[in-house]
Amino acid sequence: MQITIIRSHRRAKTVSARVVNGVLEVLAPAHISDEELTHIISRLQQRIEKKQQQKPVDDTDLADMAKRLNKTYFNNKLQWTALSWSNNQEKRYGSCTPALKTIRISQRIATMPRFVQEYVVMHELAHLIEANHGPRFWRLVNQYPRTERARGYLMAVGLEDLDELPNTP
Repeated sequence: MQITIIRSHRRAKTVSARVVNGVLEVLAPAHISDEELTHIISRLQQRIEKKQQQKPVDDTDLADMAKRLNKTYFNNKLQWTALSWSNNQEKRYGSCTPALKTIRISQRIATMPRFVQEYVVMHELAHLIEANHGPRFWRLVNQYPRTERARGYLMAVGLEDLDELPNTP
């Protein structure tokens, strides 16, 4: 795997890594030595490779999750024509096309904790009723009790869009 190192004087202690378009991007403090960084990169690379080898849930598991959420939070009122994992969503964690009643969930979400997966599916299910991110939409999504926790998780990994934050609590 190709590695790009980005050093910053603003970064004081931590080294982090992420895969961007197949390249391991390492964010490191400017003052850290190459020798120390090599050891850290090796550990980070092992962690990322292990995470990538995890088997994602399949479309059947995703459908079961959506059915359960539909029953619990929408009284089985929602219907969709397609619900699947997507491997070509780089900037989104999910998408819904209400007119076609189709939902796609980024495969990046498949390796995240179950409560995050459920939140993302809940978010997209709510779009079947409310296409925008207005107050009514957030009332629907916030029925899921772990919404705030899941959004915090997604913000921490850089996937939650801050522009989508609700205007009302």
